[in-house]
Amino acid sequence: MALRIFEPRYTRMVKEACANDSGFVICMLNAKGDKERNEHIHKVGTYCKVIDFDKLEDGLLGVTVEGLHLVEISNVETEHDGLRTGQCATFGAWQCTDTCVSEPLIVTRLQEIFERYPELKELYTSPKFNDPTWVVHRWLELVPVSAEYKQELLSERNCNEAVNFLTNLIE
Repeated sequence: MALRIFEPRYTRMVKEACANDSGFVICMLNAKGDKERNEHIHKVGTYCKVIDFDKLEDGLLGVTVEGLHLVEISNVETEHDGLRTGQCATFGAWQCTDTCVSEPLIVTRLQEIFERYPELKELYTSPKFNDPTWVVHRWLELVPVSAEYKQELLSERNCNEAVNFLTNLIE
């Protein structure tokens, strides 16, 4: 994912992540959650590492990150500059096998979308259409459903519910 960093709190976050060879978490926002109590951040996020950065033409910091795994977030606190930090526990990887995504239409339709939208294709230098978990995660990024429902699907211990949802949606 390509990010444009312009807020000082996020510049600090990226600098610290690079200096410590660590990463940070990207989360979906909960429109119904109380921002003052940090309830506006959904509990499942993606732990990311910076893989490239550059100064953009407009002077902003351009950062390319790679999502490594899902995490469950707790104890979110707001720091002096507004950056939110919390504790993260790695989510067990989905048990998503070829038999889970036995419907070739899920893969074929995603490949068609990547071909039709070059800007999407550019986001993934090495698409993994043969990796069922990667395919399902890309679909969940693309489908226009609520963050709450995406969180529900991501919180499952396997990809069966997500695959059933996607199969019904695509057919």
